Amino acid sequence: MLEPLRQGLPPLNLAAASDAASCALPARYEAVREARQFTRKTLDQWDLGDRFDDVCLVVSELVTNALRHALPAHTPRLREQDPPVRLHLMRWTERLVCAVRDPSDDSPVTRDPDDFSAESGRGLFLVDSFSDGWGWHPMAGALGGKVVWALFRLQRPAGHPCAGARADV
Repeated sequence: MLEPLRQGLPPLNLAAASDAASCALPARYEAVREARQFTRKTLDQWDLGDRFDDVCLVVSELVTNALRHALPAHTPRLREQDPPVRLHLMRWTERLVCAVRDPSDDSPVTRDPDDFSAESGRGLFLVDSFSDGWGWHPMAGALGGKVVWALFRLQRPAGHPCAGARADV
């Protein structure tokens, strides 16, 4: 699912993820709050609460973009069955990935961040600013849609043989 993460980074073995969690989000804007609550709970369980502000901002933007731009206009906003958006959080020793899957095949579109009077359109600029990298890729197989992901580098845990050394990731 996260093949683009391999571009420019050491290989990530998805099976080697030390922690993973996901939640389905319904097609309504309250889902952004639910995504933040899920992220808070998950990061606290993983002792990553100190990263919550940056990660939460990025999760909020990715989920908002999925709800606003990736769902067809006729998608019911109150339907509980088959939630069309899913948030995945995955942690390795030195990396955290937030990935949002949605049913659209359209690529995310970045806008010029210089238009400060615009009421919207800065979401991916914020994702780029607060994460260590982001990207997207189409889903393979019958699922369809795409995944938009953001990567956060984590400090090595104290006591790790290379703690204090600069990570080359």
